Amino acid sequence: MINRLIAITLLVALISANLSRFVVYAEFKANQQYIAAALCENRDKPEMHCDGKCYLMKKLKEAEDKEKKQEQASQKKGAQDVFIITSPMQISFVTFLSKKKRPVPHLFQLPEISSDILHPPPAGIFS
Repeated sequence: MINRLIAITLLVALISANLSRFVVYAEFKANQQYIAAALCENRDKPEMHCDGKCYLMKKLKEAEDKEKKQEQASQKKGAQDVFIITSPMQISFVTFLSKKKRPVPHLFQLPEISSDILHPPPAGIFS
């Protein structure tokens, strides 16, 4: 039961981040009469037939700006991994955590290839 509750909560959290514009639009439709009467910038001009759409556009713009800020913040937090091949036998793996910290290189050496396994076996073994 608790697992189901946690799964539903996480699913709602993931979906709500992507559906913020839908939530703004649904809230507008539910309260359109109040918004047109009290919050609309053009409520003094009924000939414009705004009906609160200016308020809706403002809220949609705010939601879009908020999403962009969250996306930029998440990109700043992300790490970048880079593979650098300096020679055929040495590969460097570097992780960049942020601009403030210096990159931390992780060096590893590929094993040397033995030439013993590339020779055919002596002639007397299989006869």
